[in-house]
Amino acid sequence: MSTNHVQAVPADGSGPGAPDARQLRTILIAVSMALMAVIASVSGLNVAQTRIAVDLETTQSTVLWIINIYTLALSALLLPLGAIGDRLGRRPTLIAGLAVFGVASVVAALAPTAEFMLTARVANGVGAAIIMPVTLAVITSTFPEDQRGKAIGVWTAVAGGGGILGMFLSALLIDVADWRWLFALPIALVVLALAMTLRSVPNSRERSAHAFDTIGALVSVVAVVGLIFVLQEGPERGWTAPATLTSLAVGVVATVGFVSWELRRKDAALLDVRLFRERGLAGGSTTLVAVFGVQSGIFVVLFPFFQAVLDWSALLSAAALMPMAAAMMTASGLAPRMASRIGARPTMTAGVALTAAGLTLMALSVSVDGGYLSILPGIIVMGIGMGLAMVPSTEAITLSLPRAKQGVASALNDVTREFGTALGVAALGAILTAGYRDAIDDRLDGVPTATAATAREGIANAVEASASAGTDTQYLLDAARQSYVDGWQQSMWVGVAVMAVLALYIALRGPKDATRATEV
Repeated sequence: MSTNHVQAVPADGSGPGAPDARQLRTILIAVSMALMAVIASVSGLNVAQTRIAVDLETTQSTVLWIINIYTLALSALLLPLGAIGDRLGRRPTLIAGLAVFGVASVVAALAPTAEFMLTARVANGVGAAIIMPVTLAVITSTFPEDQRGKAIGVWTAVAGGGGILGMFLSALLIDVADWRWLFALPIALVVLALAMTLRSVPNSRERSAHAFDTIGALVSVVAVVGLIFVLQEGPERGWTAPATLTSLAVGVVATVGFVSWELRRKDAALLDVRLFRERGLAGGSTTLVAVFGVQSGIFVVLFPFFQAVLDWSALLSAAALMPMAAAMMTASGLAPRMASRIGARPTMTAGVALTAAGLTLMALSVSVDGGYLSILPGIIVMGIGMGLAMVPSTEAITLSLPRAKQGVASALNDVTREFGTALGVAALGAILTAGYRDAIDDRLDGVPTATAATAREGIANAVEASASAGTDTQYLLDAARQSYVDGWQQSMWVGVAVMAVLALYIALRGPKDATRATEV
């Protein structure tokens, strides 16, 4: 595609007019704060579901929509808004996104009703979809090549570990204050990021000879909404429910339509889908889907283990994940150096293999009696593996598209993460639930029928039912906890299998040490 660039920094991030070391540090801090605000808002409200339902006088189903609508809006709009950011300019786009996100967060914190909250969360998602792709695009278009890998490592560390840190801080706020204070952290981060952006972030943008691909953008929104809705609502509504099947059909048809349309547009496409033939884009995207899927699925498994099996508080449960976040963020910092020495493909393969090793350790060692220490080594090894895998995967995606398309590249990177997250939660959650039910069915002989039926619904239900089980109380608790561990092991072994296949794929077909794609 023939383009002209109007940039406040040189195209290669170096030479006269390029930001100095101090300005680059400020830019990295600004985009990291903006990204942290977005990531923390994904998981923050999960720790306050009951309190939100009571305070807003609404149902649990509505509360789940308040949580999920943010992710749905974010995922659906990433690609078109990333492309728009390339055209309008990355600095003004980031400023606009921070403004929308900040105002929406204030409205959500003050929302008097569930309807207000839902509206604010949609606006939150829109703001997040503006912010998230442009943060990475600013890095890839501003930092010189010799520093770009380290900056992407920091960005990846925040994207991967920020959710865990946000969850911990949210749980802490819930313990010491009202749930509405959960929005204080994102608001504070947005204010700081906005001030630093106005002062230090340079502008870069694309001027294209082609009109914006409006049809491709709209079809991509329909495709992502359809597929993400299936993954979010399938476990609740049922995989064969009419709404689930309809959404799946819409998502698949829209995806096929999007690919067909983009192939016809070629140089004027929103996303040149032909690039998925290249190892970098295919390998990086596949790795991020799988790694984030496993990470998010693990969270679904871990929290009930901490709270129902070990009887821990939400705050202590979130704190228990901090070693994983620390390991992931440390490994993300080391990954660029490792990739420069041995190559991107060996680094990604090692990361995926270590993730599989961590899952194996947890599957083999988890036990009710062993408690947290039985899974701690696996958590740490898995965190190291994910950090090593994510950084070269992210860089492989951004290098697959030319500099003028870095908003699109960043958005694609983010979409794969969000899709992987939804897929992992749905898949590993379903496997865990099935494994738990199969295991507890064999342990409920002699338990009253009504109590047994409640216990089958999940370990939290079993713990609640045990309070009125009379002489069967301890037996029911022991049965539920051991059944949960059995289900845990099944979901872990599925994760191991996925990572093993991925490691083989990356070892054979992973990205080479490529240079950035050129304009065509």
